[in-house]
Amino acid sequence: MTTHDLTLSDYRLAADTIRARTAHQPTIGMILGSGLGVLADSVSEPDYVPYAEIRGWPHSSVVGHANRLVIGKLEGQAVMIMQGRSHFYEGLTMQQVTFPVRVMQVFGIKTLIVTNAAGGLNPTYHAGDLMLIRDHINLLGMAGHHPLIGHNDDALGPRFPDMSAAYDPQLCAMARKVAAEKGITLREGVYIGLSGPSFETPAEVKMLQLWGADAVGMSTVSEVTVARHGGLRVLGISGITNVLTSPEPQVTSHEEVLAMGQNKIVPELITLVRGVLQNL
Repeated sequence: MTTHDLTLSDYRLAADTIRARTAHQPTIGMILGSGLGVLADSVSEPDYVPYAEIRGWPHSSVVGHANRLVIGKLEGQAVMIMQGRSHFYEGLTMQQVTFPVRVMQVFGIKTLIVTNAAGGLNPTYHAGDLMLIRDHINLLGMAGHHPLIGHNDDALGPRFPDMSAAYDPQLCAMARKVAAEKGITLREGVYIGLSGPSFETPAEVKMLQLWGADAVGMSTVSEVTVARHGGLRVLGISGITNVLTSPEPQVTSHEEVLAMGQNKIVPELITLVRGVLQNL
């Protein structure tokens, strides 16, 4: 498929495929990043829909992404969870990368919780921290790889969507409240999205810090942009898997990212998300 091949009818067809596989009617969607898919194992009464069985749904080739939808109940809420996501660096168009968000919108999802594994740029951060995404920098979009380039379907959203509050203030306040009640250290900051797949050089780290970014990753920003275009409320949480602020260059690996997610980040992330769901 080319960038302009996907239309409202494609999103509806995919949504209908999902409806035929579950009796649940979720209005809350979640996208789980590298190593964070364990959260989906907490869902009760689950229905599983492999991405390969949904026409047009992108399949990730990256380790740590299970490539399936998990639909069921979590803290009494009906949820649709993406256990893994695809990335621009895998050779997809931006429209393909954000296809799942469009399908969620057409399906009837109203609230989207996005998570990712990110590198820490803020010198006060530590590996294993959770960061509430307060805002983001769409570097890919600024460079011409914006998910809303091309024909705009008014049935999906406005030509020029407002992004002044991309991350819903009420959901952010809810996350802060839950973190305080549960004794979770919740950082807050700006996430910057790059294309990857290479990790950042020391010079690039310095540049990103000067721009005001607190964490860096290879996902999320385009998904959130499309979600807001479609009127969804968004809560974003980054798991800081490694820090990039050491005076000496540090070697970063995907295996390190996965290990930190599983051992430190996932337990607190599960507690935080469960608390937010209880308050919705």
